[in-house]
Amino acid sequence: MVFLVQTGRKTGRKPATQKTEEERPAMNAIRTLLRYVPGPLIGLILVCIVFSTLSPYFLTTRNIFNIFSQMSEIGIMAAGAALVIIIGGIDLSVGAVLAVTLMLNAWLYRDMGVPFVLSSLAGLALGVVVGLVNGVLSTYGRIQPFVATLATMSACSGLALFITNGSPVTGFPEWFGNITSSYFLGLPLGFVILVSVYLVVAFWLNFRPTGRALYAIGGNEEVARLSGINTRRTKVMVYAIAGLLAALAGLIVGSRLDAAHPTAGVNDLLSVIAVVVIGGASLSGGSGGMSGTFIGLMIIGVLRNGMALLNVSPNLQPVVIGFAIILAVMLDRRSAQR
Repeated sequence: MVFLVQTGRKTGRKPATQKTEEERPAMNAIRTLLRYVPGPLIGLILVCIVFSTLSPYFLTTRNIFNIFSQMSEIGIMAAGAALVIIIGGIDLSVGAVLAVTLMLNAWLYRDMGVPFVLSSLAGLALGVVVGLVNGVLSTYGRIQPFVATLATMSACSGLALFITNGSPVTGFPEWFGNITSSYFLGLPLGFVILVSVYLVVAFWLNFRPTGRALYAIGGNEEVARLSGINTRRTKVMVYAIAGLLAALAGLIVGSRLDAAHPTAGVNDLLSVIAVVVIGGASLSGGSGGMSGTFIGLMIIGVLRNGMALLNVSPNLQPVVIGFAIILAVMLDRRSAQR
């Protein structure tokens, strides 16, 4: 025993207990940071630091505005998808709903002579109808949401191609094309619309009883039903809102491209799910929110934009997003176990 103590003194080593006590304040600081600062926000900051180091064009005002403009339609769809995931469901049809509502709007305006405002309202109404179909099939029809929304995704994708035989439609009013190219208070108008949608949905989720009921349904639907919540009607309403927001995203795409393409939005499903999952929403339901979803949107936008600046092949970008989804799900499981 004496020999061990003397040896420790000669080599300058500190007892294990003393070393642990010295490291404890640093560990406590890290734990406090992780407790009060959302993990996705820390990830967003780290990703921004990496790309700003690798590319001198990343932090320019023009590039930041490009990120906001390019992610507007995905962000609006992700807001509706987040509501569906909060109640424990899934909506695979948001991209196809964007396409079919946009094509209906363009077809009514160009070929049928319907005033553009009325044709736009018809597209929004179709989005609500598809959402209602998803909700009715998954609640009253007792079909798994994955299967129900997969079926409507296939149907909407086919209808979007059928309406104009797969041909794009151009010739929108000039004022409509100027929506996404205009600025409001120095910010792109598309981004302003995106933020407005998130603020409205966040207020509903946090301060209205019907919005708070979504978390109860996602946590335990049977308990929510026994507590007096009309779970079926609420779930149908959520799917209808998701369809409406997907149709609104279609208007944003049509304004930005000044055209309607039957495949617009179909390939955005992966990004939409990634935004919601990376933002902290649990796929089992009962958790999530607009703040986390918005941070997840910025992460995906920064990743896509940063990889484009670094000339990363577009074919590899979905691979990176896929890894980000896997990492987010793994972290979600660890937090659930804790």
